[in-house]
Amino acid sequence: MKIIDLLKSEKLSLSFEVFPPKTESNFDSVKHATEEIAKLHPSFMSVTYGAGGGTSRYTLEIAKNIKERYNVPSLAHLTCVSSTKETVGQRIRDIKTAGIENIMALRGDIPAELQDADRSKWDYRHAIELVQELKSIDPSFCIGGACYPEIHPESADSREDIRYLKEKVDAGCDFLTTQMFFDNTLLYSFLYRIREAGITVPIIPGIMPITNAKQVERAIKLSGSFIPQRFKSLVDKFGQDPLAMKQAGIAYATDQIIDLYANGITNVHVYSMNKPDVAEKIQANLSDIIGK
Repeated sequence: MKIIDLLKSEKLSLSFEVFPPKTESNFDSVKHATEEIAKLHPSFMSVTYGAGGGTSRYTLEIAKNIKERYNVPSLAHLTCVSSTKETVGQRIRDIKTAGIENIMALRGDIPAELQDADRSKWDYRHAIELVQELKSIDPSFCIGGACYPEIHPESADSREDIRYLKEKVDAGCDFLTTQMFFDNTLLYSFLYRIREAGITVPIIPGIMPITNAKQVERAIKLSGSFIPQRFKSLVDKFGQDPLAMKQAGIAYATDQIIDLYANGITNVHVYSMNKPDVAEKIQANLSDIIGK
């Protein structure tokens, strides 16, 4: 099933993101974790993609297993940074052969060793070019893209960020999923601004449950997310107690999701970090709300 069709429903739903193993030795344990999350029957599951395509085979194996064994729609991530058209073309064909209809088209993080490289000769410099390639190969693909409620870290300002985002949508993105955020007012402001700019595709908010204090620093480093005082107080109070911090982090994420549902959002995407227990507890907290 295509994700854009799921998003047309007014029924409230929850989806989860998982990531593939970095090495073959970890494949079985990661596969088991993703299967435990699939057993929760989320609206869909997305499977991330390693830097430079290092985990591309595992991404496809996990996505295919979720879809075929558990009948959960899967969204395979695909990055293009520093890749050739031939390489990306083969990966797209592999995804199509596996029966995956949904692709998350991303530029990807630029590897440290290529930060100062001449990018003018790269086949892909932006996600827009990957979206265009996907549409040219198979217009039937359902394509997702990323967006940043707090502005893309490489954009000069929010106006430039939204202009590039609209170009990506106009190139063929069917929906957008946000980077993590911890203050819902930032999302609501972002939604207002992009709608004003003519971006009308569905937006799926991405929520990251912070279940240990070390994740806070990592989240800020990865996304530059604003951490509201309410959340800082939570970490200060419970950060040294692993069980209390885990429970508080799940409660905070649940509260965010409930507020999003109350304000017109129908599907929320949870960055599960391959933790079935966290995914299960969040879904249980919402059981009467989403009918699970």
